[in-house]
Amino acid sequence: MTRKIVFLLLAAAIAAGCAGPNKLAEKSQKELTDGDVWNAWRLATRALDREPMNPRAKAAAAAAAEVISADWQRRIHGLAGVDSLRAAEQVLEFSEFRSNAVNYTTVEVPASWAAEERTIRTSAARLFYAQGKAAMASHRPKAAFASYHQCERYITNFKDAQTLAGVAYEQAVTKVAVLPFTSGGTGLSGKEVSERWRDALAQQMAPPNSQFTRILGSDAVTNRMTVAQLSGLSRDEALKLGRKSGAQRVVWGTVGPVRSETQLQFFRDRVSRKVVLKGEDGRDIVRWVEVPIEVVARVRDVQVDVNVQVLATYDGTQVAQDRSTRATRARVLWTSFAPEGDVGQYALVSDALRRENPERAKDLETRWKNVCGESTTLQQVLLARRETRGGGTWDSGTLARIAAGTAFVFLQELPPAQELAMAALAHGWQPLHKELARLDGMDDVDLGVALGDD
Repeated sequence: MTRKIVFLLLAAAIAAGCAGPNKLAEKSQKELTDGDVWNAWRLATRALDREPMNPRAKAAAAAAAEVISADWQRRIHGLAGVDSLRAAEQVLEFSEFRSNAVNYTTVEVPASWAAEERTIRTSAARLFYAQGKAAMASHRPKAAFASYHQCERYITNFKDAQTLAGVAYEQAVTKVAVLPFTSGGTGLSGKEVSERWRDALAQQMAPPNSQFTRILGSDAVTNRMTVAQLSGLSRDEALKLGRKSGAQRVVWGTVGPVRSETQLQFFRDRVSRKVVLKGEDGRDIVRWVEVPIEVVARVRDVQVDVNVQVLATYDGTQVAQDRSTRATRARVLWTSFAPEGDVGQYALVSDALRRENPERAKDLETRWKNVCGESTTLQQVLLARRETRGGGTWDSGTLARIAAGTAFVFLQELPPAQELAMAALAHGWQPLHKELARLDGMDDVDLGVALGDD
């Protein structure tokens, strides 16, 4: 009896498998009759994916493909006389459809179609070839490369398009030298900032992230500089140095001055400590006891100005500029409150207080965040208080966390304003990266650089 049931189940599964493709083929034929040829094609190919040799599905796919082919040819013929480029795009799409359809059916085309298709493709390739020639003649190697590269989409090895594309690419590559920034007695190291930016930009703009822009390494630039120039360059010196290093563009500018403001903030109130007592029946009784606490915050806000320009070395034209202010904040917290037992038993707002007095709970949380920081918890402060011995000095290792925007508590001295300014500048290259990425595909002549007629 068991074997009979298993046999019947297998037979039913096989029948259901056959019924699925047949049903899809039937729906495909109906969609084709109703004029939805692409849905008809989708249903037919789904059926063939399930059962590749299903005759009804094969017939449905062939019927849908025949209508699609005829429609596509009519559309291409209609475009050929009025917009040869759009016609060529349709030729490419039609060719891709036929290639993909081979897995299901053969898409029939007239014997003359191959010659018609090649004529349309050749017309498009010839158009882009002419555009490439014109772009090169007008000092636009990036545009020329794009045009010559397009030729290959339509006709492989069209004339000498590949060779000319290589020539255009060599002229289109834009070398960028990031030069030491001037910091003007602010206590900042303009050279260190520029080196960090250069390394980050070189990584972000390495192929394939950028097509034409290349960031020069330090050896290509600093080996040509005097000791005095390492602390800053004049505009003319920057352009001259850029040309000597083979750069088409230089990144040059200043960082500073540094503005710093330090203030004291206080949080004075009561927090809750959970106390667990034993009742007469032996069960735990949980009580929340309010204890006074004072937390002092020293907050240092630092701002540093950035004025960095991207200059074309050919004639000094400014092609981009980043003029903005970078800012960061450091916060030192201190409390004389010494926690007892597990700091996890303390809460800024207990569940009972939140339930009984939600307005006070909200006020506590708001004032705590304003003084101690958006992400700083009471437990962090208490744990840091317990682990800190003596006053301590600032730890330079925390600067990376400041630069990354990480929330933390440290009970020690505030970092100097100059160190915080350097932290603020750590990721200051990002707007410059955005500008260089925008310029990547733009030829100098289109940016107003006077290249002359030679």
